[in-house]
Order: sequence, then structure tokens, then C-alpha cells
Amino acid sequence: MTLTRPHRLSLWIKIPYTLWVIVLIPVWVHYQGWNNFLWFSDIAFLATCLALWLESRLLASMTAVGILLPDLAWTLHFLADLIVDTGLLEQSGYMFNEQIPLFVRGLSLFHAVVPPLLVWMVYRLGYDGRGLAAQTLLAWLVLPACYFFTDPAESINFVSGFGEPPRPPIPQPWWLIAESILLPVGIYLPTHLLLARWFGRPACRVAGADGNETPVK
Repeated sequence: MTLTRPHRLSLWIKIPYTLWVIVLIPVWVHYQGWNNFLWFSDIAFLATCLALWLESRLLASMTAVGILLPDLAWTLHFLADLIVDTGLLEQSGYMFNEQIPLFVRGLSLFHAVVPPLLVWMVYRLGYDGRGLAAQTLLAWLVLPACYFFTDPAESINFVSGFGEPPRPPIPQPWWLIAESILLPVGIYLPTHLLLARWFGRPACRVAGADGNETPVK
């Protein structure tokens, strides 16, 4: 008798999310260009789709480590700006730019969807402690790529600083080096510690026919 591993993540989530990705990619390329996919949030959006289908603990964990706090900040700022123009962060300001088609702006709401989805995925799959190192390595590859190979005016992942035109808080290349340290220490590490505390277990959860979840080693 052949035993097959039961799916831990539902097709009812995998398929709609994948359709979102399929629609977003050509729209982003048309309106934003390929460089836009170097943003950590866009990388996380695509990586989440891959993690869903592979049901990969490591991929889900590293993506959660890298994007939970930034996308939470994006979502809170967006919600605040629905009520009052806060002017606190640059991240979600484009959502209120009427020169950008509403449909295009609507696709960007993945920022609000990805964090709870990743938390659910890590809950179902378990947290892989290697996520911190993997996400840090990814950041150390992406940040120099953004700095050396993209237009400084775009300031992708804020490698050129903040504002319009972007200005780094300290002279380059020290800002790039500082950002490469601040992200792992200030964002990734706290998220890693929380996820490891809440979901750091070797077992995954599988929904049985009776609807109850059973831990599986």
C-alpha cells in the first residue's frame, strides 16, 4: 500500500492566491517595470505562492520573518490614511494616487493579505528556525543588487534613502551597510523569536475527515 502525505494547505487558498499572482505579474511589469519585483514585499508575495504549493516550512518561515513587520506597518499606515492623511510613512501613499488606476492599486492590497496568510501557514506547517538565516542571506543579496543595478531615484527597499528625491540618513555606502545590519537585527530577529516561541515545533497539523486537526511529525 502506498501512503501519500495529506495536503496541509487547502486548494481553496492556493488557487485564488495563484490567480492573484498570475494577474498581478503582467500588470506590475506594464505599470511598474521588472525592477519592482526587487521590493522585499513583492518577493514575499511571490515566495508565499511558491511556499503554498510546496508546503515548505522553510520558505514560509523565512518569508514570514522578512515581511510580517514591514507589511503590518504598510497596512496600519494605509488604514490610518483612509481616516486622515498621516504623512508618517511613504510606503502606502501611492494607494491614494488617482493617477494610478484603481485596479492596479487594488492589486497592491496583497500587503494586507500576506501577513495573516503567512502566520496561518507557519501555524499549519510549523516554524523552521533556519528562516532567520535564510531571510538574512536573501536581504544581503537583494540590497546590493538594488543599490548597484537599479535607478537610485527609485530607492528600491530604501537603499538610496527616503523622500523625493531620496536621501540616505548617512552617506553611502555606510547607509547600505547600516541597512544590511538593521534589517536582520531590528526586524528579522524579533519576528524570528516570536515565531519560534509560538510555532517552533516539529509537528505539522493535518485536518482529518472529522474536521479535527491532528499533529503529524
